[in-house]
Amino acid sequence: MTTFKTGSSREIARYLEQGVELNINGNQGEFSKNQAELVLRDFFKKYPPENFEIVHESNSGEQIKNYIGTYTSMGDPYRIFIKGRLIRDEMRIYSIEIMKY
Repeated sequence: MTTFKTGSSREIARYLEQGVELNINGNQGEFSKNQAELVLRDFFKKYPPENFEIVHESNSGEQIKNYIGTYTSMGDPYRIFIKGRLIRDEMRIYSIEIMKY
């Protein structure tokens, strides 16, 4: 999940499922992997990363992973919720929520 620290939508897209739910400051929708990459690229362009750190990680069963991170851009903090599942020992993200504090 350190890919959020670099703001690389291309790197994040490597971990996305084919269908991804995105919610960025209340603008939400279901996107294809390619569309989600473009939406994230736009977010990182508008709000370039200064810092990102995982503040909480949890497992729901063996396959489901949830992360909560704090992202900072231009001095403004954001909370990032990442939901994914392990598929053949690889993390696949199916939901990302980014909310400004």
